[in-house]
Amino acid sequence: MHFPYKRSAFAAIALLAAMGGGFAALHSDASQAKAGAASQAPAVPVDAAAALGRDITDWHEYSGRLEAVNRVEIRPLVSGTLIAVHFKDGSLVHKGDELFTIDPRPYAAAVDRARAQLAAARARAAYADSDLARGRRLLADNAIARRDFDEKRNVQRVAAADLQAAQAALESAQLDLEHTRIVAPISGRVSRAEITPGNVVSADAGSRPLTTLVSVARMYASFNVDEQSFLQFVAPAHGAQLPVYLGLADERGYPRKGRLESVDNRLDTASGTIRVRAVFDNADGALVPGLYARIRLGGGVPHPAVLVDEKAVGTDQDKRYVIVIDAAGRAHYRGVRIGSAYEGYRVVESGLKPGERIVVDGLQRVRPGDRLNARTVSMQGADANLAAAEPAGAGKS
Repeated sequence: MHFPYKRSAFAAIALLAAMGGGFAALHSDASQAKAGAASQAPAVPVDAAAALGRDITDWHEYSGRLEAVNRVEIRPLVSGTLIAVHFKDGSLVHKGDELFTIDPRPYAAAVDRARAQLAAARARAAYADSDLARGRRLLADNAIARRDFDEKRNVQRVAAADLQAAQAALESAQLDLEHTRIVAPISGRVSRAEITPGNVVSADAGSRPLTTLVSVARMYASFNVDEQSFLQFVAPAHGAQLPVYLGLADERGYPRKGRLESVDNRLDTASGTIRVRAVFDNADGALVPGLYARIRLGGGVPHPAVLVDEKAVGTDQDKRYVIVIDAAGRAHYRGVRIGSAYEGYRVVESGLKPGERIVVDGLQRVRPGDRLNARTVSMQGADANLAAAEPAGAGKS
């Protein structure tokens, strides 16, 4: 018995198998062709550098204001007519330089009067001394009553006291005369004259200051440290000198080195900060009270860190990565955890080791697995930058 429909089914199955084998062969050929084309693709040109390994100090940045170490309000100590101003507004003066003159004539007359009173007191005291000596001799010969001798001794004591009072009065008058010359109590920069010659000034406690004077040789920079930073590295210092640097608004970096002067005795609960004050030398006079100051304060001990160029770090959604180049010149994606900034570099906290080569320029042209034509460059001239970073107060942002 013959079954024609079975022969047809077998023929169809054989045809499909032949076609499948052909498709598989075509797909294999296409894959091989694609792999061959990839191997023949030109290498992507990039710049590469080795990740740096350095010992660094964590730095913290703050904003503050400059304050004078010494600030004096110049007030008159005697009343009178102001007759002269001896400085130019805003000029530098030295300790002892004359700033103002008050009419000295009334006080010179008071000195002359006090001298005359002192001379009279000396004459009375001398007479009382000689009279007492005479009375002592008469008393020894019983030629004077005891009561008369006691009276002479009392007169001598009163005359001695009057002499001391006259001497004190003369010193006071001379001091008032000296105060008619108002001199600078410290060296520094003087403000403008608030009262001009011809006006009468008063020595009252609530009188208007004639001018103000601030020291310029050194300057304070006051800033607020948050509670966490205070507990982390300021409080544990226990008097040890933490490195601190300062930069003005128009200065690059932090070129001025200072020292921590004081920490306030209480935390401001409203702001959650504590007031800290550092002192800086001001040899060039560029530091002026009230100026805005950028402060960089070092905390903790130096520790090893991996540093890379900021341009070498890519962003993939919420992840950060670098492209590592292997020995065969291939690109590999490497997720990293990025820490603080350090003078144009980024600290890599994990995911990268010192010395590993990474792409620093051309990151956007590279895909994992690409063959790279890497030109070796320095990490932003790293050695020079790091050597210059410490005096400028390299820091944490």
